[in-house]
Amino acid sequence: MGILDWFKKRPGKFDPDRVSDEMIDWAVEKAITLTNPRLKLLPASSRRLAPAAETTIKFLRAQASTLPAVHTLSSKSWALDPVLRAFFVAPSDIEGVLGASENLRTLFGKYPELDEAYAVLGMALKIQPVFGMAVQGDMVQRDVAQTSASFSDHRTRLCDRDELRLRRVVGVAAFEYLLAQALSEIGQERVERQDLQTSRSLIRTRLRLLQQHGPGLGSIFGAAPAAQSEQARLAAELLENERQLEELGGDSVLEAELECLRDVLDNPQRYLQFELGHLRLNRMNLVLDEGIPEAAADVNFSVVELKGHLPMRRAFVLARVPRGELPPPKKVNFDEASRYF
Repeated sequence: MGILDWFKKRPGKFDPDRVSDEMIDWAVEKAITLTNPRLKLLPASSRRLAPAAETTIKFLRAQASTLPAVHTLSSKSWALDPVLRAFFVAPSDIEGVLGASENLRTLFGKYPELDEAYAVLGMALKIQPVFGMAVQGDMVQRDVAQTSASFSDHRTRLCDRDELRLRRVVGVAAFEYLLAQALSEIGQERVERQDLQTSRSLIRTRLRLLQQHGPGLGSIFGAAPAAQSEQARLAAELLENERQLEELGGDSVLEAELECLRDVLDNPQRYLQFELGHLRLNRMNLVLDEGIPEAAADVNFSVVELKGHLPMRRAFVLARVPRGELPPPKKVNFDEASRYF
């Protein structure tokens, strides 16, 4: 199976409810194929990766418990669901987010009989101190220190036909993220290895020239022989390069890559973490403490923290999207576009 086949069959064998030998085999096969298919040439590579793959699967299963409840994502639900009112300023914003999702449009187009789809609504969450007005007793006070929560950059890229398949897609996407981190670390090691090999070649050449410029041609052309201290320094640098190459696996590039992949899958918590998010918000999206008697809503969501090469935090919920909520694709105004040619 090629790398494109893996993405065409993305949900695969990932099951958020149990761990089976079949799932572990699937995870190992996918890890090797997406990282470097040549890893199969190593003795017992699949067997050596299996325990680490099982560790990651169990980790992701535990993280799945933090996935939030499903909300119906529609302009009609906005007035009834305080969570949606916290996420979107106006119901029209929901239509804009759904209309921008090509994945949702493709899914509904592929399954004409589908009345609704399930998607992950991801958002940027910003919590910051602000100053505003507050009522204390019968008095209105200004410049009161408060905390504001805002949700922006809404995206619905992950989607599928039902909730179970969507949860599987989330699990597979998390697994692929870990594989991407392994690839990033392997790439860094390759660059470092290339630099070291280049440095080793230069040092060897320079050392050889300096050694030749001693009592030989150097004395004829008036060049002073290289000092023994300089030769010793270069020899020491060469030995250090050799040691670093040995730590990187020496010439066993595949062994080093397999070990890197195994280490990432054995420690998924270094790169990925899900957590439950909860805020008590009023209609202005100001965070309220439990003891404040003002009307407020409990807004529950999940937060994923990516700790790898490009760290980020994103809030998200699972959403049910009725087909009728997806606006028609925007038509291209050729008369307007022609003005730019």
